[in-house]
Amino acid sequence: MSFKYIKFFREVGIEDVESVGGKNASLGEMYQNLTSQGVKVPNGFAITAEAYSYILEVNNALEALHGELDILDPENVDDLQRKGKKCREIVYNCSIPDDLRLEILEGYKLLQEEYGENISLAVRSSATAEDSPEASFAGQNETYLNVSDEDALLDSYKRALASNFTDRSIHYKYDNHFEYLKVLLSVCVMKMVRSDKSASGVMFSIDTESGFKDVVFINGAYGLGENVVQGSVNPDSFYVHKPTFKAGFRTVLKRTLGTKQIKMVFNDAINQSNMAVEYTKNVSVQENEQKRFCISDEDVLILADYAIKIEEYYSQKAGYHKPMDIEWAKDGDDGEIYIVQARPETVESRDDKLFYETYTLKNRSKILIEGRAVGRKIASGRVRKIEDISKLNEFQIGDILVADTTTPDWEPVMKIASAIITNKGGRTCHAAIISRELGIAAIVGAENATELLRDGDEVTVSCAEGENGYVYEGLLEFEVEKTDLSHLSKTKTKIMMNLGNPDLAFSLSSLPVDGIGLARMEFIINEYIKVHPMALVHPEKLDITTQAEVKNLVGEEMEYKEYFVRRLSEGVATIAASVYPKPCVVRMSDFKSNEYAALLGGSFFEPLESNPMIGFRGAARYSHPAYEEGFALECEAMKRVRDEMGFTNVILMIPFCRRVQEGKDVIATMRKYGLERGKNGLEIYVMCEIPNNVILIDEFSKVFDGFSIGSNDLTQLTLGVDRDSQIVAFDYEERDEGVMKMIEMAVSGAKRNGRHSGICGQGPSDYPEIAEFLVRLGIDSMSLNPDSVLKTIENIAKLEKE
Repeated sequence: MSFKYIKFFREVGIEDVESVGGKNASLGEMYQNLTSQGVKVPNGFAITAEAYSYILEVNNALEALHGELDILDPENVDDLQRKGKKCREIVYNCSIPDDLRLEILEGYKLLQEEYGENISLAVRSSATAEDSPEASFAGQNETYLNVSDEDALLDSYKRALASNFTDRSIHYKYDNHFEYLKVLLSVCVMKMVRSDKSASGVMFSIDTESGFKDVVFINGAYGLGENVVQGSVNPDSFYVHKPTFKAGFRTVLKRTLGTKQIKMVFNDAINQSNMAVEYTKNVSVQENEQKRFCISDEDVLILADYAIKIEEYYSQKAGYHKPMDIEWAKDGDDGEIYIVQARPETVESRDDKLFYETYTLKNRSKILIEGRAVGRKIASGRVRKIEDISKLNEFQIGDILVADTTTPDWEPVMKIASAIITNKGGRTCHAAIISRELGIAAIVGAENATELLRDGDEVTVSCAEGENGYVYEGLLEFEVEKTDLSHLSKTKTKIMMNLGNPDLAFSLSSLPVDGIGLARMEFIINEYIKVHPMALVHPEKLDITTQAEVKNLVGEEMEYKEYFVRRLSEGVATIAASVYPKPCVVRMSDFKSNEYAALLGGSFFEPLESNPMIGFRGAARYSHPAYEEGFALECEAMKRVRDEMGFTNVILMIPFCRRVQEGKDVIATMRKYGLERGKNGLEIYVMCEIPNNVILIDEFSKVFDGFSIGSNDLTQLTLGVDRDSQIVAFDYEERDEGVMKMIEMAVSGAKRNGRHSGICGQGPSDYPEIAEFLVRLGIDSMSLNPDSVLKTIENIAKLEKE
């Protein structure tokens, strides 16, 4: 059967955008080419843009629309609202010609024959300029879900056409230089995926904040997907690492639990009025469900598989890497996961990768609120709280927009804001997408921003500190540095990076480093785990109050040991992923006993020492009865990172190893817990930070694969200076001849024994003479803090040329 005005997905592809719009064209492309690869796409049909023009022509609507739009001032909010409303009424009041109406209803019947008479439909707009490289048109037009009879279908179709003239859509066309009446509207009619009984969300085949291309980023929440898209809910989020996934390792890289307080479901008692219809409604999510992830790890991996296949297909078709923005839904009836939209990602994919831009606060003040950071910028200004669309005209250029959430109607003021803060939403919600397109800082999911921030308050919004964004009191000074990466020379000496915070890993991934030279476990244990390892092994040794705190922190879903292993492994794997397949040197835990005691439950297991700096720390703990069971958890986590998650680029490093025999004992203990040196390519380094490591370097070389000079401890122990003591700080000098001699002996000893030599400290960046000294020694690598990397690369390149 052939139709004039409708086309089923099997009949359309990406070349048909002018007729069926971006959404329909992409759905048809996937339906025809990716279902055979296991990517599930619900069937449906497009009502073409020609049908839209046909309706306007038959009803003589174009003249009336020109009368409103030709004299429109889109920057005048009142004028925009008045004329937008009139345009919507003009389109909605058009009648559908009989021949078109019959085709739409016939298409509906064919879907009923395929899926059953009780099929529910999703009716979605598909603009002919939608999903272009310059503009996504995300959320500009309306979608209608749970449409389940002929009258509702025809009515939803007219409402979708009318939404081509929502205030937001008109302003968006103006901002992106599209002629109002040249953007035609096709409409998608497809099988409704019953995610109201399960979960749905949005995913990207790229990290949306950093542009890191090696991950799939997934957001999800219970119920229909509109809440995730609109930012009405704080969703769960997941990352999957594409290279290791393709290599056969099926694990979630990391995850964050969202609050998910509401979910959108079908509305049985439909409320219908002149220009509003409610086929859906929001209901509360039970507290026990909020504390669980909305989908399983198996579901996350299915989604990652879909995202990788979709990205690879579109990239191959385009002839270049094409990151994708994808909507997904899990059907509560059949348990299957479906793709309901895929379009090109429009922000990070266009970012100039030849320049590295860093924003840095010069000082800090009181933190007022925090949430999820969008972008990597800093902005300051006055708070302007907007409760609903009627207040938009109060907004001034440069204000910081604070709201519960945003909708596309708010875009006229969003584009003049210096930053955006919302109570709700994740990194794929409307506020996040638009702030990226506008290139401004945003914090979403801040929960109580509208309560804690007051109109007129001067604040600074920082998205430059990792995945969390912070709102500081007052107008703080910050600096912006832009580096041209194309001018940086490659150095013979490997320049690596020190990193402990996984939240910063992806944003630093574009730095031109040769790997991670020091990944500190302590930050992950302190910030992500918070509990002393031995308290998780022996909770019975805690008092009742502390037991309750630990139980509340771990939750009901995991065993205590699993909690430690999963959190530590995902944190380390995230850091390793940012440089994969380059090496990532992970130091086993190096808390001092007083620092361990500060962890939850730590005081029940740690000794009270007068000088923890040279006390029960490092290698001495690992085989000791007081901590070996805790070290076993560290080993299990690192074994998971390498063997289950696939990050064989991880090299393990032992800190503060006083004696050769102590080193042998540690190696034996690691082997006991599944980390055997040499197996699966495992290398084990040791920190060279005690004079004995240098004096007996030939013997230590028989035990370990490499050395990383820890200049801080080596300086204090060579000079006999407590580096925590202020009164003798004048004697702490890394450039002392004795310290430099120790470093020289360490590097030459490592070379003599065919072992790796590196340094992980700020000396080479703080003191050019140390950098020159190390280059002349022929040290293999220098590992620096991220803010020193670019400057040091320039300096080392000059030294090597000389």
